[in-house]
Amino acid sequence: MKLISTTEELEALCAELAACPYITVDTEFLRESTFWPILCLIQTAGHNVEGMIDPLSEGIDLQPFYDLLVNPHVLKVMHGCRQDVEIFHHLAGVIPTPLFDTQIAAMVCGFGDAVGYETLIHKTTNGKVDKASRFTDWSHRPLSDAQLTYALSDVTHLRDAYEYLEEALEKNGRRAWLEEESNLLSDPEIYLQSPENAWRRLRMQDRRPKVLGVLIEVAKWRDSEAQSRNVPRNRVLKDDAIRELALQAPKDKTALARLRAVPRGFENSRHAETLLEAVAVGRNRKPEDLPDVPAAVVNRPGIGPLVELLKVLLKQRSEETQVAPKLIANVADLERIASDNEPDVPAMRGWRREIFGQYAMDLKQGRLALASENDMVILVARDA
Repeated sequence: MKLISTTEELEALCAELAACPYITVDTEFLRESTFWPILCLIQTAGHNVEGMIDPLSEGIDLQPFYDLLVNPHVLKVMHGCRQDVEIFHHLAGVIPTPLFDTQIAAMVCGFGDAVGYETLIHKTTNGKVDKASRFTDWSHRPLSDAQLTYALSDVTHLRDAYEYLEEALEKNGRRAWLEEESNLLSDPEIYLQSPENAWRRLRMQDRRPKVLGVLIEVAKWRDSEAQSRNVPRNRVLKDDAIRELALQAPKDKTALARLRAVPRGFENSRHAETLLEAVAVGRNRKPEDLPDVPAAVVNRPGIGPLVELLKVLLKQRSEETQVAPKLIANVADLERIASDNEPDVPAMRGWRREIFGQYAMDLKQGRLALASENDMVILVARDA
């Protein structure tokens, strides 16, 4: 089985694929020891055409494939594609468009939360995915025929799964729902690894301005270090250490050495000085210059049981509409709905409000009750 290793071969493949109404795309990459993923293999298939591209081949120019990814006349079909898209955006500044994520489509069509590729293939085509080469080091060359066969099957099986989901969407009339979700994947902002926004990845209950200021600056420092050194974030500093630094805001190396979450001896490293500078900048940030942070959910008496009721309602509506709960709302949404009279969460907008949000507000305001009938949870309208 041949790997495409020259620009000329790639141009010929992309010309064939450009004539297809849709193509399936997948990648194999490594990122265990680096900040930026290493793209090791690209698999793609269209109608009666398929191929595998070797991005590690010396001298190959991937531009013909990147051009294909943004060809408006060819639909790009991918499964759980956020990491793949992130790679393309980082390497070439492109986002596949138009885009069809089979994992999202499966959630819209009642396959459950974040359905895995293997499960999707089994449920849609009754196919079986070979797991033998799952833990391959894809950067190693040469790749065996068994490894290449395994990799190619990821996109050949996906053709049939896509056809199945297309038919399902045609029947349930929810194509617009999928398009709404797919549009979110086309937003470049979600793929930018900006150190200025690194703090948003960290959960921090303490929202005091001085704590938030240090959190922002230290998270920014860590991401800048990780990117420049091309190592995983936790190789620079673990999340727990950042949270402790935000709370304690050490002013010197002695204070830094006392922090339990900071690696022993870090205060004597060449990175300690710049870290302490980041802490100082964060400590001195003015409250009015800090970003807006959503107010914490106020757990008033009775909110806990109400959240539990909303969880039951979410499951009932999910089963009734055959849409995965994860796609409708998460626990943070439910807590916000329980706490706020006008909750600003996705569950209260668009199609989510139609199938769940309005029911949630009716339940909260006493216009709806939950009951059991024939071993099922049913909704009971009531005067309030």
